[in-house]
Amino acid sequence: MNTFQAGDIVIVNFPGAQGMKRRPAIVLSTSLYHQHRPDIIIGVATSQTQNATAPTDYIIKNWKDAGLRQPSAFRTFLVTLPAESALRIGRCSPEDWQGIVTCVKKALP
Repeated sequence: MNTFQAGDIVIVNFPGAQGMKRRPAIVLSTSLYHQHRPDIIIGVATSQTQNATAPTDYIIKNWKDAGLRQPSAFRTFLVTLPAESALRIGRCSPEDWQGIVTCVKKALP
């Protein structure tokens, strides 16, 4: 069984407006959540950084070290998927993780 941590970068089949697309995403759910649930809460990562202009978007600074193939941004487009459907490819830097958490806090009460 895969064990994930908040800040992990995974590849998943992400549901979106245009249907399912295999893409990177960032795990947002906590270890406590994972102890009790078989799924993960994730937010999408996109290579369309020019469109990541909302206050709830974050341009990932250390994208290469995080395991991403190209410059990317986090978008607060959240879904819950089975943990078994995700493949871990990397991890956010502490700086990028803080920026992502800030964006999520702006989107949720």
